[in-house]
Amino acid sequence: MTDVYITVDTEYSSSLAHRPCPVDRAENFARSIAGITPAGPLGLPHKLALLKRYGQRGVFFVDPMPALVWGTAAIEDVVAPILEAGQDVQLHCHTEWLAHAGPDSPFSSLAGRNIKDFPFEEQCRILEWARDTLMAAGAPNPCAFRAGNYGANRDTLRALDELDIAYDTSFTPAIPDGHCDIPLCEQTTQPVLMEGVIEVPTGCIRDATGKLRHAQITALSLREMTTAIVHARETDLPNFTFVSHSFELVNRRRLSVNRIVRNRFEGLCRTLKALRGVRTATYRDDPPSRLFDRKAMPEPPVSGPFSTGMRYAEQAVSNALYGA
Repeated sequence: MTDVYITVDTEYSSSLAHRPCPVDRAENFARSIAGITPAGPLGLPHKLALLKRYGQRGVFFVDPMPALVWGTAAIEDVVAPILEAGQDVQLHCHTEWLAHAGPDSPFSSLAGRNIKDFPFEEQCRILEWARDTLMAAGAPNPCAFRAGNYGANRDTLRALDELDIAYDTSFTPAIPDGHCDIPLCEQTTQPVLMEGVIEVPTGCIRDATGKLRHAQITALSLREMTTAIVHARETDLPNFTFVSHSFELVNRRRLSVNRIVRNRFEGLCRTLKALRGVRTATYRDDPPSRLFDRKAMPEPPVSGPFSTGMRYAEQAVSNALYGA
């Protein structure tokens, strides 16, 4: 049985909150969490409804850092519907919010875009506050973490180990030039032990150009996502991780649905319901348990020329119809 993790980074937008014409919490919630559009909510409530419709489970990495600006109630409004739907809440952290905290903040002298920008001791302090705030908002004690912008490093793993958070999923092998500084290579596509924490890389495929493509709902076609799941099942891989966001089915400035991405997410749920030998899993109930040797990693699935070409065409249509 292959476990598929549908992970959703669930977060308010710091850029919407602090741009030249900032929006308030209610509007930020509507745009970034609920995904309110004239067609109805297409953010968190819609994804929870689709998971329920197809009998699937998801892992929602919730960012508690906006509580520095709006208080814990802002996070309670995010956590409550996820728990009511019976889904998994884990810890996310966008440290961009530190720069906007008030004078009474416990981090008034700190600022940095990514958690990796801070020394080990400060990372421990930030992550402990984030964990405690998430729990104060009603979430169970988290056992898994993903850094905002994937911006973690080795010290982040050490800090997670200090806090007894056993799993991290910040490493993205398909984005070697991204914000993640965890010292692993692009061949590391399966769970490994590092600094006392199990690092669970986000999924990827190799497309027809030979490059790795990260398994984000906005980055792969449904055909490619299905190929990845079937490949994992047929090669006896223990798990595969997809990444999504609370807001990505919606253009947050135009408040309109992106029908291509929305159809991909529903198609993924429908495909997982139909496939034998795979199941959706959570860190709460089914955390990764099989570790791999870094020198003996299996190859990622391959997307053929047709699938790659179709994705290029699909992305062009998506950008033309639903882009900014």
